[in-house]
Amino acid sequence: MSSEKIVAEKRTEFGKGAARRIRRENKIPAVVYGHGADPMHLTLPGHATMMALKNHGANALLELDIDGKTQLALTKQVQIDDVRRVIEHVDFVAVRAGEKVTVEVTVHVVGDAASGSMVVTDLNTLSLEAEATHVPETIEVDIEGLEIGTQILAGSVELPKGTTLLTDPEALVVNITEAKTIEEPADEAAEGETEESADAEATDAE
Repeated sequence: MSSEKIVAEKRTEFGKGAARRIRRENKIPAVVYGHGADPMHLTLPGHATMMALKNHGANALLELDIDGKTQLALTKQVQIDDVRRVIEHVDFVAVRAGEKVTVEVTVHVVGDAASGSMVVTDLNTLSLEAEATHVPETIEVDIEGLEIGTQILAGSVELPKGTTLLTDPEALVVNITEAKTIEEPADEAAEGETEESADAEATDAE
């Protein structure tokens, strides 16, 4: 997992008004927590930050340049405006190279199961422990050719080297079931046929 370098500015103004002014300048308010230090309130460049989060996913690792000093920061929460779909605020946790962190990593299902099957993803993320600088962006689960009735549990998912599963190993991740077809209920079909017959008889009588 590579880190993106971002130049950050310390900020001393807080509150909704200050945040709106920051966003009007195409910048993003952010805060970095961790390691027993006071939270660092920052302003990040809007476009560069947006691209870094887009390219590296929910657990993006940023290398923040703060007054000439570098701080590794792991993304923990991104607040997005529901209407405009722009980033409103980002929370980070300060990390060090080699440090273990707990993260939620998205499950990405690849491949096609057997014909006539339906793939149900029961868990969209897995909880893992990994080195801060080696957090996987996604966990791939290959279902190519799997037969109906196959169940993939968390404990059987192949994880990248250096990561430890924290999710219950018995938790169901992917379930391959039989695809159901929508059929017209027999009673409704028979009722429809009766109505058609009655209509036909009435026409003949006329």
